[in-house]
Amino acid sequence: MFPLLAFLAFTPLLLVRADAARILIYSATRDFRHDSIPTAIDALKAKGSSISVSFDNTEDPTRFTDDVLKQYDAILFLDNTGEVLDDQGKAAFQRYLGLGGNFVGVHAASDCLRNTTWYGNEVGAFFDYHPALQNATINVLDNAHPSTNMLPAQWHVQEEIYNFKSDPRVIGATVVLSADETSYSDPGPRNYNQGTPHPTAWFQERGAGVQGSGTAGRSFYTSLGHLNETWKDDLFLAHVLGGITWTLQSNTTLAFNASANVGNPASSSSSSSVSSAATGTASSTSSSRGATLIPPGLMQAPVVIFSMLFIGLFHILP
Repeated sequence: MFPLLAFLAFTPLLLVRADAARILIYSATRDFRHDSIPTAIDALKAKGSSISVSFDNTEDPTRFTDDVLKQYDAILFLDNTGEVLDDQGKAAFQRYLGLGGNFVGVHAASDCLRNTTWYGNEVGAFFDYHPALQNATINVLDNAHPSTNMLPAQWHVQEEIYNFKSDPRVIGATVVLSADETSYSDPGPRNYNQGTPHPTAWFQERGAGVQGSGTAGRSFYTSLGHLNETWKDDLFLAHVLGGITWTLQSNTTLAFNASANVGNPASSSSSSSVSSAATGTASSTSSSRGATLIPPGLMQAPVVIFSMLFIGLFHILP
């Protein structure tokens, strides 16, 4: 009886894909280029399986078309600077966001497409300037968010501390990390009001770059990530990966919602297989920002396991 029960227990797990969500990393630059970009891409790809994500990367702006973008559950802008998309690429990207696509921005992602208002809203705020690279203290404002719940209350980093041209809270963002301005030197001058406390990382439940009646996914941005060494630090990577997994839980893409308009199509079919066996409905997860992060399809696995065990015992036991 034991071999049969073991088979029944593990069968549903075979239906869960390791790469349930798919993310496109876009790292094109037109102005300053960070030499940490290759290190960052390698680090994200190496950690992808730990959060059930498959990462692709490109610097080709011609890939920003409806057909290409619709295959992804999120687009991650990594250290982009300058005008990295033409008008056609911007239009395709905005349509993608309006169909429920998610956005993640890291470090210099706030320093590109500077004259595109909706992009500034989607990332949360445009970069203004930063003082010299130096040691600084980052305060955790929300220790329940998946991007911060692993961090110490005062996080000591070596970093470029960004200043911004606006306060991301004005367009609805929630700031989760703040720079302690007494911990580093910044001679200025500051020409814009970025609000207080000093915003360093934030999230948007509904990305503000979506206009009209579009279905807005989530947006997450962190201004940290300048150095190669930073991308080799497990604590920093946990911060970024936590932001990514929270963003994917928008339930607006195929990684979690079989009726979504964009996302990895393969994840939808596999998640539906597990979910249908368990409940007869499509897979979904809680949209609460403090929710436990569970890979797509895995939430239903215990239900399937116990259901199949019960059936097996019913047929085997006298």
